This record gives sequence, C-alpha cells and structure tokens, in this order.
Amino acid sequence: MAKTILLLSLVTITFSCLAFAFEPSPLQDFCVADTTSPARVNGLACKDPMMVQASDFSFSGLHIPGNTSNAVGFGAKAVNVVQVPGLNTLGISLVRLDYAPWGINPPHTHPRASEILTVIEGCLEVGFVTSNPENRLISKVLQKGDVYVFPVGLVHFQRNVGYGNAVAIAALSSQNPGVITIANAVFGSKAPIASDLLAKAFQVDKKIVEQIQWKF
Repeated sequence: MAKTILLLSLVTITFSCLAFAFEPSPLQDFCVADTTSPARVNGLACKDPMMVQASDFSFSGLHIPGNTSNAVGFGAKAVNVVQVPGLNTLGISLVRLDYAPWGINPPHTHPRASEILTVIEGCLEVGFVTSNPENRLISKVLQKGDVYVFPVGLVHFQRNVGYGNAVAIAALSSQNPGVITIANAVFGSKAPIASDLLAKAFQVDKKIVEQIQWKF
C-alpha cells in the first residue's frame, strides 16, 4: 500500500507541473470553489479564504470500488473540483477506474486534459489513436504497477484482459477534464444526428445506424 501511495504522489506532482500549460496559474495560495456564487468565470468563483476548511481539500471513499454492473463492465469514481472544491484553479484531478472481467472503458476523449494511468490490480489493454490523417493506434498491455500516458484530446480506451477484476488510478491535468464517450456522443446525441448522415460517415446501412441510435 505504501508503494501505491508513493506512486500516486509522484503522479500528482508530475501533473501539477504539466497542468499549468493548459490552465491559468493561481494568483493566491488557493481559490476554493464557491458553488453558491452566481458569478460566471472560467472555472469557479473563490470562496472567502477565511471560510475555508480542511473539508474543502479532502475526499473520502476512493477505496470503495465503482459500480461495474452495466453493459460495458466499467465504473469510474471521479475526484475533481465538484468533489473537492479546493482543486479550483489548481489544474489537476484524479479518478478511480474499476473493470469487471473483460470490462471496457469505451473509446473516449478528455477535451481539457492529458491523463496518466497506473494499474493497481489486474491486467489492462490500453491504447490511443493519433489524429488525422494517420489515425495510428498506439497500444500496450499493462500489468500491475505499469503506467501509461494518454495525450490531451486523443481518443483512448482501456480493456480488462485478465481473469479477475482490475483497478486503475488516473491523474488528469485539469480540475475539470471533461469526458466525451465517442459512441454516446455520436449515436446518443440530443437531438439525434441524422441517421443518413451517420450511415454515410460510417459506410453502413441506414437501418443499422437507426438500430444503434435506438439503443442509446
């Protein structure tokens, strides 16, 4: 457990340095998010520093597994500015990832963050795809203790290829990295994208697209 904590500490320090390339550097010791403020800023308004407490910088429950009882066998437990107001302006967040046997974290992107992931338990196949025109898949099978980096904005995924459950911890270079799951965004958008457009884009029959959209 001590080795795991040390590894996570190193990951956090690394990303706190990288984050400032994407989000403004703090101009004070901290800017704890004031979720009650009506002010609209890039991030969240600051709470009165004299009202800040230790609870603004802490989170409990990351040891509890995420729910993997779903179609993809995957659960995520985020620790970002929503859960920890003290992360506001600091440009970093954390997530616990749980995978049932052969569960997947489907292809997705983080529009505002790079990600560094380490396997805590199990065995994961991971990868990302480079941008057009190459669309090159760069992938690897990770064992317990291995680390992998997903560059900001690129489509990436993970799959549990072991016989038991798998657990990973990832740090991201934003207080609010965002997630765009490709299938959900394309086939489950509100309002739906025209099925004939998607059929042409994916070079499949329109009826197939409509069946997929119906599932979302």
